Amino acid sequence: MSTTDQPRRDPTYGNFRRPQTSGIAGLGLAASIAMILGLIAVVIGMMVSLYLALAVALVLGAVLVPMSVKDHDGRSVLTRVSTRVRWRSAVSSGAHLYRSGPLGRTGHGSCTLPGLAAASTLGEFRDAYGRPFALLTYPGTNSHVVVIGCDADGASLVDPDQVDVWVAHWGQWLESLAHEPGLIGASVTVESAPDSGIRLHHEVTSNMSADAPALAKQMLAEVLTDYPAGSAQISTRIALTYTGAARAGHERRDADQMGVMLGNRLPKLTSSLGMTGAGESRPLDASQLSEAVRVAYDPSVAVLVEQARAQGGTGLDWSDAGPASAEERWGSYRHDHAHSITWQMAEAPRGEVLSSVLTSLLEPSADIARKRVTLLYRPHTPAAASKIVERDKLDATFRASQGVERARDSVAVRAAEQSAHEEATGAGVVRFALVVTATVASKADLPLAEAAVDNLAPQSRIRLRVVGGSQAAAFASGLPIGLVLPHHLLMPAMIRDNL
Repeated sequence: MSTTDQPRRDPTYGNFRRPQTSGIAGLGLAASIAMILGLIAVVIGMMVSLYLALAVALVLGAVLVPMSVKDHDGRSVLTRVSTRVRWRSAVSSGAHLYRSGPLGRTGHGSCTLPGLAAASTLGEFRDAYGRPFALLTYPGTNSHVVVIGCDADGASLVDPDQVDVWVAHWGQWLESLAHEPGLIGASVTVESAPDSGIRLHHEVTSNMSADAPALAKQMLAEVLTDYPAGSAQISTRIALTYTGAARAGHERRDADQMGVMLGNRLPKLTSSLGMTGAGESRPLDASQLSEAVRVAYDPSVAVLVEQARAQGGTGLDWSDAGPASAEERWGSYRHDHAHSITWQMAEAPRGEVLSSVLTSLLEPSADIARKRVTLLYRPHTPAAASKIVERDKLDATFRASQGVERARDSVAVRAAEQSAHEEATGAGVVRFALVVTATVASKADLPLAEAAVDNLAPQSRIRLRVVGGSQAAAFASGLPIGLVLPHHLLMPAMIRDNL
């Protein structure tokens, strides 16, 4: 049989690994060190008094047991208890409520964004092509964000070989972010919502000729009437987050300096997206970014925003892009005239998956008024990637050598070795997470939205869990505003990873 007659084998993707640290009996590195020091203290206590040794052992157990007992999502008892305590403290102090505007409690009379993005500022610059682009700045972390809008081509009626090429170029584009000086994070937000039909109406009416045949006018009138019903508007936005902190050979940069620097890089970044299937890519200006965030917090104004755009623009300012009121609950979030639930990825797909693995999760749902699926990336530099994969291989080997050998430990060792081999041959290493936000018009629709996401997630082989006690921060992380959550934590990420 000739090679041309052989059946086509679809490429598969996988080997998604959660970062882990080497420890004893499933504990993290910090907990393992604490256990060793505690055992030494018990031995020393036995030399003094048996009761002293028993007391030390009880204290050691009280500390280690909450850190070692974990649920199916990998969260320890200590993590769950501390989350509950922080939530009750926030509720008792009123921190879960937000009121802005002229009659609000923010003190400045405008509707700024709540929570982590409250101190953000928005400026506008021009890139090397003369295109205006918005530069979002977080003064607390000295990070700066540019947002790129894409008109994705979609995979419908596209040859599978072309889809494979898109996926390969997307992987190369992600790998190239590791070489971007100062880049600390990236996100891809795919948002689906009902299409109001205003854009179609404006496009048709503005281009219709007065001398057009009656049949053509009748056909276009029927299109304007029937086409928007049941259709969806899907938008894709990519946010790139850079740090302005001082580094080797470079001084600390402010927003103006970052605007000039990123203006020179944006043309290359947008043009290279063309081979990934992202379609036409261009940076969002300040007004477009403000409108996107305003509609996310209050979907009821989406039609008004579309109408204003058709008439020349909304003129919306960043200081009015946030909600007028918001209330955070344990498992949901109310903002203006809408209610939302946000999930986070608890476990990536096991085994191998196809390039269409996220299709069902990204498609519009009849039970959800507005849905956002956001992939959060943190690319590692080549130097850091090499250390990470080698350390991961050593940790996997160490865990497999403890006690009875399990099949999962053997698979983890082989996967770690494969990652190290791929990195050594030029592959990049990227930390990623996934956030899903479902927004509905009323609180009564929340159960339907929750059931819809629960049905869609297994089709994508992703295990999701509702973000408990941090719905406001999770909602903001799913917006195309470039929040890198580990940089906003009170406890450094390195300590959290080793607990």
